[in-house]
Amino acid sequence: MQIAIDGPASAGKSTIAKLIAKELNFIYSDTGAMYRAVTLMAKLNNVKYNDEENILLLMDKFKISFKNSVEGQRVFINDQDVSEEIRTVEITNNVSEVSALPIVRERLVEEQRRIAQEGDVVMDGRDIGTTVLPNAEVKIFMIASVHERAVRRFKEYESKGIDVSLETLEKEIEDRDYKDSHRKISPLKKAKDAIELDTTGLSIDQVVQKVIDIIKK
Repeated sequence: MQIAIDGPASAGKSTIAKLIAKELNFIYSDTGAMYRAVTLMAKLNNVKYNDEENILLLMDKFKISFKNSVEGQRVFINDQDVSEEIRTVEITNNVSEVSALPIVRERLVEEQRRIAQEGDVVMDGRDIGTTVLPNAEVKIFMIASVHERAVRRFKEYESKGIDVSLETLEKEIEDRDYKDSHRKISPLKKAKDAIELDTTGLSIDQVVQKVIDIIKK
């Protein structure tokens, strides 16, 4: 079975997808982490975020992989654990530009489809139900208000000691939404057969239960 969970930034996709995969004993694939890892590759190698040719060379040189640990899934570039580095403010604010590069999306979509062939999978992102897994048995499009998503990110950053105002985060999320939904290649949009789920005001447990109910149906 393939379960596709799409939605804008900080709608809760990854958190919910991880819990659903654990509950059902499915493979979990965080496609957003892949794009973040490529963005980090560019940063660490002083390559501009819109330099498609050189980013492609980096993707040939460095391998992205995932490993499970007691702390949850970890993200690696070659043998280096970059799980924290890919979540910094700079990577968050520039991943949309890298994600919009056609060859980057082509390469990573190919890899994501390969992962989906390995067994039952829960995959989250922005174009899973529309592009990566268009034949997924379950498609969910998670949304939440900009304010709620900014509050979630604010709490996440606060726990990591990152000082960013709530107003700044709301503006960054609005900008990210615009970039993601207006890019030429695989823009963020709800698949025609996806079920929309508004997570505003809901607890994590409530959202998980709603998703499980949808899957059972």
